[in-house]
Amino acid sequence: MNSLPILPTISTFFIVLSAITVAIGVWQIKQKKVEAHKKTMFFAAIYALIFFIIYASRTIFIGNTAFGGPDHLKIYYTVFLIFHITLATTGAVFGIVSILTGYKNKLSIHRKLGPITSIIWFFTAITGVAVYLLLYVFYHGGETTSVIKAILGL
Repeated sequence: MNSLPILPTISTFFIVLSAITVAIGVWQIKQKKVEAHKKTMFFAAIYALIFFIIYASRTIFIGNTAFGGPDHLKIYYTVFLIFHITLATTGAVFGIVSILTGYKNKLSIHRKLGPITSIIWFFTAITGVAVYLLLYVFYHGGETTSVIKAILGL
């Protein structure tokens, strides 16, 4: 029986936890529970930050895992991974701006940006879980190597 790698499993858990808390925060603000929304979104950001610290640490010190599935699927996985990375980067930037506009009481911007940010973040979490499943559950991960090699499949 093969076990799942601990760091990717933990980091994926935190990104899912972040998405769940964002969903709760969206529900809270629709219920006009502003203080609860602020606290929940703070925790969503903390969970996303924990994910990022684990992910970045693993990438720096261990490397990334290349796709280990069939060669004919590698191009589809690579395109999907690039889509996920683009979403994650965009979601992180939108998330930071959303948090800052909320805490600085720039609510006209925050109210416009928040819903967009949450949608991007949900898709980021979903595609992140899909990447995790493709790398470690459905297929055995390939070689663990540098980010460039893993993305380009070299």
